[in-house]
Amino acid sequence: MKALARIYRSTRSSWGVLATITVVAVAALGKGAFRRGPEYQQASLMKVQAEFHEFLKGELADARIVGASVMVVSNWNGPRIAFRDFLGQANLEKNQPVDENTIYHWASITKTFTGIAIMQLRDRGLLSLDDPVIKYIPELRDIHDPFGDRSEITIRHLMTHSAGFRSATWPWGGDQPWHPFEPRHWSQIVAMLPYTEVQFKPGSRHSYSNLGIIFLGHIIELLTDDDYEVYIDKNIFKPLQMYCSYFDTTPYHLLPHRSASYWIRDGKRQTAPFDADTGITVSNGGLNAPLPDMVKYLGFLLGDPSKKATYDGVLKRRSLEEMWQPQIDISEEGSDHVAMGLCFFVERREGMQIIGHSGGQNGFITHFYISPVQGIGYLVAFNTDWEVAENKKDPTREADAAIRSYMLKNVFPALRGK
Repeated sequence: MKALARIYRSTRSSWGVLATITVVAVAALGKGAFRRGPEYQQASLMKVQAEFHEFLKGELADARIVGASVMVVSNWNGPRIAFRDFLGQANLEKNQPVDENTIYHWASITKTFTGIAIMQLRDRGLLSLDDPVIKYIPELRDIHDPFGDRSEITIRHLMTHSAGFRSATWPWGGDQPWHPFEPRHWSQIVAMLPYTEVQFKPGSRHSYSNLGIIFLGHIIELLTDDDYEVYIDKNIFKPLQMYCSYFDTTPYHLLPHRSASYWIRDGKRQTAPFDADTGITVSNGGLNAPLPDMVKYLGFLLGDPSKKATYDGVLKRRSLEEMWQPQIDISEEGSDHVAMGLCFFVERREGMQIIGHSGGQNGFITHFYISPVQGIGYLVAFNTDWEVAENKKDPTREADAAIRSYMLKNVFPALRGK
């Protein structure tokens, strides 16, 4: 996943195929948010929906991708869908349109679930965020750390991407069709540790690391005697009633809803591998889910007094809000600022603080943002991505950034009744 700190600007092109992107805006509105009558609010939201529909069509056409669906949710007493908009195809080969139940791969948004699981274990007294990682993974003694003792690397450093580990889990291979999509076994990670170097003093700066999150996933397994996938299902999915969420291979009964994914390489669209196996990297990128399940996740993040007992059973509010405290700065450009919390990005954009995370893998691009203060959030998922050179702009990422800007400038104010 590319760093969230990048600022993308929309570009226009002439190819008219729409991109598959799903946007869900969720608003759990606070007291006094709607100061005008329901008829005015309904008319206002209908106008916002129509304007956003036209905006989205333009962005998707310009990004040269496949189709779109939109759900916006807002009410006075907890989230509900206020309007929806579906465009294009989930699977071109099957002529399968995007609908409410389309399942996307959420990639690195999985990391936020891993972070919540670590906080659950912390709250149960099974670990401390400032414990040395080597306490749980003694194999880390084999890494090369030119900046100090390996015991100085803590769980907190892993959660804030400041431990000094490289970005890629497995920096070798992957360029042949017969190569595994990701390494499949913990033994493969251990085998490469003697060839792994700490790249900067832990805690001194941020550098996004998939490898570090795999270490968190392994700690979860060691302390719970559950496979990572089983632990998350039992302790997050089930309590939040995310019954159609899963990792890696799609269950047979959900296959009719699974979206395909696509790459654009050298100007040509190619179909990406279906149901790619994230293997040992599942804790940093294995999540698949339909939008209604992810709305339930955002509902948990935003909070709902009527579901306090259930939500506190997953993670108490004070621990969740602890995850959203800035731990280390990432970037600043004008009035925009990006920092890292505990497995969540903490950003200030358009004059408001928002919490979020993005994901990108195997042709899927995903993103979510919430504004806890305003009680508003949205999700976006694309099933098409571009393969571009490092110095070139990715049109899918630019569409993602344009949608964020539109949401913060137009949709969020409308949901607040302004």
